[in-house]
Amino acid sequence: MAAVRGRDTKPELALRRTLHGLGFRYRLNVRALPGTPDLVFPARRALIFVHGCFWHGHDCPLFVLPRARREFWLDKIGHNQLRDRRHHDALSGAGWRIGTVWECAMRGRASPGVAATSAQVAEFLRDLQSSEMYFRDTGVHRGSGHPPALSDRFGSGSLAVSGEGSLDRHND
Repeated sequence: MAAVRGRDTKPELALRRTLHGLGFRYRLNVRALPGTPDLVFPARRALIFVHGCFWHGHDCPLFVLPRARREFWLDKIGHNQLRDRRHHDALSGAGWRIGTVWECAMRGRASPGVAATSAQVAEFLRDLQSSEMYFRDTGVHRGSGHPPALSDRFGSGSLAVSGEGSLDRHND
């Protein structure tokens, strides 16, 4: 897993290139903010996370849970989801507007594509009233960009994030 990139991924680079071409200027991977957002627009008080569907457990065709070491992957992705929720709550509590671009919005059969997704992100950035948005293969959605807990999709023995932000093991 050391070879897995956390920044400068293909979807992130494509989005950055297009947004820069549209005239948006941003800071990259600001470590002072929780979750180290991929793109930070300080003047617009907005952040963009570009999430890989596998690593963040997105409910889409690009996410397939490996058959080998199933418990390990449920734990790993469940912890990633928990961490994402904590960072999201901290950032929105600090007054940041948060956009989440899922990998499936940029690639895959059902994806709207880079240009359409970038245009939607640009609209989100221009609309200073929008507090939260996420972009996926089925288009733009308002509200939380969090995927459902893994236990909702994989049943017994999986991990879920409870409302209090703790990780609970379910043995149905």
